[in-house]
Amino acid sequence: MGSQELAQLILPGKSTERDYHSVYGYFLAMKRFVYINDESYRNDYCDNRISNTKYTLLNFLPKNLWEQFRRFMNQYFLLIACLQLWSLITPVNPASTWGPLIIIFAVSATKEAWDDYNRYISDKQANEKEVWIVKNGARKHIQAQDIRVGNIVWIRENEEVPCDLVLLGTSEPQGICHVETAALDGETDLKSRVIPPPCVGLEFEQLHKIKGVIECPIPDKDIRRFDANIRLFPPFIDNDICPLTIDNTLLQSCYLRNTEWACGVAVYTGNETKLGMSRGVPEPKLTAMDAMIDKLTGAIFLFQLTVVVVLGSAGNVWKDTEARKQWYVKYDNDEPWYQIFIIPLRFELLCSIMIPISIKVSLDFVKSLYAKFIDWDEEMYDLENDIPAHAANTAISEDLGQVEYILTDKTGTLTENKMIFRRCCIGGTFFGNESGDALRDVDLLNAIANNSPHVINFLTVMTLCNTVIPIKSPSGSILYKAQSQDEDALVNAAANLHMVLVSKNGKNAEIHFNRRVIQYEILDVLEFTSDRKRMSVVVLDCQSGKILLLSKGADEAVLPCAYSGQQTKTFVDAVDKYAQLGLRTLCFGWRELGSEEYAEWSRSFKEANSALIDREWKVAEVCQKLEHSLEILGVSAIEDRLQSGVPEAIEILRQSGINFWMLTGDKQSTAIQIALLCNLISSEPKGQLLYINGRTEDEVARSLERVLLTMRITSSEPKELAFVVDGWALEIILTRYTEAFTELAVLSKTAICCRVTPSQKAQLVKLLKSCDYRTLAIGDGGNDVRMIQQAHIGVGISGREGLQAARAADYSIGKVQVPEKADSCPWAVLLQPYRLSFAVFFLQVIVDLLYTDTCIAGTSLFNSVSLMAYNVFYTSIPVLTTILDKDLSEKTVMQNPEILLYCQAGRLLNPSTFAGWFGRSLYHAIVIFLITIHAYANEKSEMEELSMVALSGSIWLQAFVVTLEMNSFTFVQLLAIWGNFIAFYVINFFFSSIPSSGMYTIMFRLCRQPSYWITLVLISGVGMGPVLALKYFRYTYRPSAINFLQKAERSRGPMYTLVNLESQLRPDKDDMIVPISTTPVKNKSSVYEPLLSDSPMASRRSIASTSFDIFQPAHSRTSHPRNIKAN
Repeated sequence: MGSQELAQLILPGKSTERDYHSVYGYFLAMKRFVYINDESYRNDYCDNRISNTKYTLLNFLPKNLWEQFRRFMNQYFLLIACLQLWSLITPVNPASTWGPLIIIFAVSATKEAWDDYNRYISDKQANEKEVWIVKNGARKHIQAQDIRVGNIVWIRENEEVPCDLVLLGTSEPQGICHVETAALDGETDLKSRVIPPPCVGLEFEQLHKIKGVIECPIPDKDIRRFDANIRLFPPFIDNDICPLTIDNTLLQSCYLRNTEWACGVAVYTGNETKLGMSRGVPEPKLTAMDAMIDKLTGAIFLFQLTVVVVLGSAGNVWKDTEARKQWYVKYDNDEPWYQIFIIPLRFELLCSIMIPISIKVSLDFVKSLYAKFIDWDEEMYDLENDIPAHAANTAISEDLGQVEYILTDKTGTLTENKMIFRRCCIGGTFFGNESGDALRDVDLLNAIANNSPHVINFLTVMTLCNTVIPIKSPSGSILYKAQSQDEDALVNAAANLHMVLVSKNGKNAEIHFNRRVIQYEILDVLEFTSDRKRMSVVVLDCQSGKILLLSKGADEAVLPCAYSGQQTKTFVDAVDKYAQLGLRTLCFGWRELGSEEYAEWSRSFKEANSALIDREWKVAEVCQKLEHSLEILGVSAIEDRLQSGVPEAIEILRQSGINFWMLTGDKQSTAIQIALLCNLISSEPKGQLLYINGRTEDEVARSLERVLLTMRITSSEPKELAFVVDGWALEIILTRYTEAFTELAVLSKTAICCRVTPSQKAQLVKLLKSCDYRTLAIGDGGNDVRMIQQAHIGVGISGREGLQAARAADYSIGKVQVPEKADSCPWAVLLQPYRLSFAVFFLQVIVDLLYTDTCIAGTSLFNSVSLMAYNVFYTSIPVLTTILDKDLSEKTVMQNPEILLYCQAGRLLNPSTFAGWFGRSLYHAIVIFLITIHAYANEKSEMEELSMVALSGSIWLQAFVVTLEMNSFTFVQLLAIWGNFIAFYVINFFFSSIPSSGMYTIMFRLCRQPSYWITLVLISGVGMGPVLALKYFRYTYRPSAINFLQKAERSRGPMYTLVNLESQLRPDKDDMIVPISTTPVKNKSSVYEPLLSDSPMASRRSIASTSFDIFQPAHSRTSHPRNIKAN
C-alpha cells in the first residue's frame, strides 16, 4: 500500500483536498522511495561521503574557542586576562595571565585538532576506496564517496560493505550470503542474509538491468530493524509488493564472508547509514569530585567577591582621606566616573589566582594518567582470552572509589557464557540425572537407536528451530556459527546424538540422522523477541509433505501454549528442578498444520510483514494466532558455569560496603541459584529472600507492601535480607509504585531482578541514581548497553556476546576476577592535586593581600615573572606527582576492604576538609607576612627583595607541605618536590643575572645575607611546627583506621585487621555498644571522622546490632549490613 492509499484510508469521507495533501505529505516525510538502477531519477539524498570530523578549516578556531569558553572557569580566566589589559588597574604585567592562558588553550586546541585530523585521514581512506557499481548496464569502478542512493553496488568476498544495501543477488544459487557484523555490533559470529523472493533465480546479466522501487523508512540508527517493501518492474516480475526485513540487507562496515560475490541497491548512504546515524558523542558524566569542585569553586568566587568589595571600598576610602594628604600621591580633582572601580578591580586581579589556571590541566592530566594505569595493569589482563583492560573514559577515574551500587548482568558476566547441554526431560522421562551428562545417558542413546518418536521429534526441534549456520571446514567437519550460545549448545548436542544439521541454504535444510538424509523446506521464521520470549519455525517435511510448527522458548511462554488436555506438570517440575541446580531451561513443542490453515495464516503473516507502521506489533499478533495447541515435547537444561574467582571478587566488594543487584533475563529459580553460588546472597538461616510477585496491580501492590514491611521490621537484625522481583511485577512497580520501590531499594543491600528487559535495566539504574547513589553497571551483551550508558560508571566485558557492551562502556575488561591488588582509594589519589593546588595558591594570594593591605592601594607584591612561574611551574610539577602516592599498600587494602568506606563517605573532600586546608594556608600566609615584614623592617631593602623573600618562604613551605602530605615516596616524587625547589633558585639566579629583567642582582644580594636564610628557617619552623604537632596528636591520640594500618605497615609488625585496631583503641568496647539509629543521615560528610564506625556513612550503612560488625576478621565476616540513605 502506497502513501496515497494510506492517506485515503485515514481521512474521513468529507475531508478537504488540503487535508488529503497534508496527510499525504506527512507519510512522504516519514519514508523514502528508492528507484533501483534508474539514472533518469534525480533524488536529493546525500552522497556516500563519510565525515566524522568535528571541525573544518574555517570553523575550527571560532568553534573550538566557543566550546572552551562555555565553561565557567575558562570564562573567568578570560575576564581576568581582559581586565589586565587595562593599564590603570593591572598591578602586574598582563603576560602573567595571558601567557599561561594562551598555552593552556593552545594545548587543548592542538589536541582537538590532532584528534580531528586523524578522523579526517580515516574518513579520506574510506571515501576514496574503489568499489564496483552498475551504470548504463555495465559495471565500472568509482570511489566509495560517489555512490548514490539507487545505485547497484557489487561486493566481493572479504570486502567491506560501503553503504547500506538491500540485497538483490549473490553467488549462491539459494540466494544467501554470510556477513560478519563485528564492526557494527561487536558480534563475531557470521550472520546469514537472503535476497528477497522476487529476486530469486535472476541471472547474472539480469541483475545489471533490474528496475524497481523500494519503499523504506527515513534513516534511523536501529541496526536490528528494517521495515520496507520492494516492488520490481516488468519484465522481471509483476507489481506484487514484497516485504523486506533486516535479513535482506547488508549494512555499512560489515564484511562479506564465505560468499564469492553479492550485489545490492544502495538505500542509505554517507552519514545517513544506520552506522552513521548511530555515531554520536555520549552524554558527559559528571563525577562526584567534579560536582564538589564546582561547588567549592563557586564558594571561592563568592569569597573572592567579598574580599574585593571590602578591600576595594576600604581602598577608595583611604584614597579620599589619607592618600590625598601625601605629597607623593597625586589625584586629579575631576576624575572620570569609572575611577571608583579601579581599586576594587585591582584587588580582583590580585585575588584571581585563588582559582588557579593550572588546576584543570593538573586534574585532567592526573585523571588521564590514572586511566593509563588501568590500561597498563597486568593483573587486570585476561590471559585466557588475550584481552587487556581498557579505560575509554579518562574523566571519571575518581568515581571508581565512590561506587555504592553495582548492577550486574548474569550470563557472561558472573558466568562464562560457555553453554553445555547437561540434562533434559523428554516425554516425562528424565535423562542425565545420574551422570550429570545427558549425552552419555545410556537410556537416551537407546531411545535414539530405537527411533523413539518423542525423542526424535525433540531432537528435530533442537536442530531446526534456530538461526544457526553450518559451515564445512576444509577438513570436512561441520562448524556451527550461532548468534546465541544456547543455540550453539543445542545444535551441537543434537549432532552428538546423531541428529546432524549438515546444511542450511536459504529455505532448505538438510539433516543426517542414523545414515538417513532428511530434507526440510523452511517456510517461515517467527523470530524471537524479548516480549514473546519464544521462537518458532514453520517447515515442510519434504519426505512426508507435512507442514510442521516447531517452537522453543521460556517455560512461561511455551507451556501455556500446550494443547487442551496435555499434562504439563512433569515439565513444570523439570523446569523447577533444573533451575534449582542453576541450569538454564528451554521448553520445546510442535504441532502439525493443515494446508488451508497455513495458507490463510501465511497471507496474514505476509501482510503484517509488509506494514511500514507498527510492523513488529502486527507480526507478534499474527504469530500469536499460530503458536497454540502445541504438543510439549520436553525441556532442555544447559549449564552456564560461574567464572573463576567471581564469588571471591563479590565477597571482597561486599565487605567494602558495596551493594549488589543482579539484573538478568533468566527465570527466577535459576537466578537465585546462581546468586547463592557466587556469594551474592546467603541461604537460610543466615539470609532470607523476600519475593515480589504478581500478575495484576493488586497482587503486586500487596506483595510489595509485605516485603517493605518486613524490611522495616527486621532492619535492626543481623540477618541478610534480599528481595527478588520478576520482570512482569517490575513493569507494574516502575509504572505505579515507584515511590515505595525506591524506599525498598534504599533499605535493601541485595536484589535479584529476573526476566527483565534492557529498558527495565536502565530504569533501575536511573532509580538508584535518583537516590543520589553512585552506580556501576557491568554487562557483556548488547542488551546491557542501555544500562551501562545510564550508570555513573559503565563496565563492559569483551565476551562471547560480542563487543557492543565493551564499546559502549567507560571501562572494558576481559572477565570478572579477584583483583590481586587494589589502590586503597583512587579518589584519595586524585584529590591530592586539587587540595594541594588550592592550598599553595591560597598561600600566595593571602601573602600578596597582606602586603597590599598595608597601604590598601591594590598593588602587587610579586612581579609578573614570579607570578607566572608560580602559576605554571613551581606549583604544578610537585602536585602532579601525587598520582604516585599510596596511603596504603595493595596487600593491606585487600585484607581490609572496609577501608574503602572512607572514599564512599566523602570524607576526603568536603567543605570541612577544604576549610581546614584554607585555614592552614591563611596561617602560613600570616607567618610569612609577619616574619618577613619584621625581619626587614629596619633593612634598607628594595620592594623586589622583600618580594623575593616572601616568595622564597612560600616555596619553602610548599615543599614541606607537599612532602608532609605524601604517604609513600618514590624517586620521581622526591625529584619533583626537591628538584622543583632547586629549580626555583636556578631560575631566579638566571633572571637576576639579566639587567633588563627587573630582578637584576636581587638573588645574588639576598643569598649573601645571613638574615635571608635565618628568615626562611624561621618561617619554616613557625609555619610547620603547629602543623606537625597537630598531625602528631591526630596520629597518636585520635588516629583513624587508615593511620593504624599505616603504623602497622611502617613498623613491619603483624598486619592488624580493623577489628584488632578497634580493640586496641577502645579496650572497653563491649561496654560502649549502643544501637545505631536507623534514621537516615542527611549529611554524607563530617568535620572529623577518627574511625569508620564514628562516621555518618557507618550509621548510614550499619543498621545491624552494632557499628563494629563491618570490622570483623575476614574469616569471620558473616553479614553485610544494609543501606540507609536520605534522598
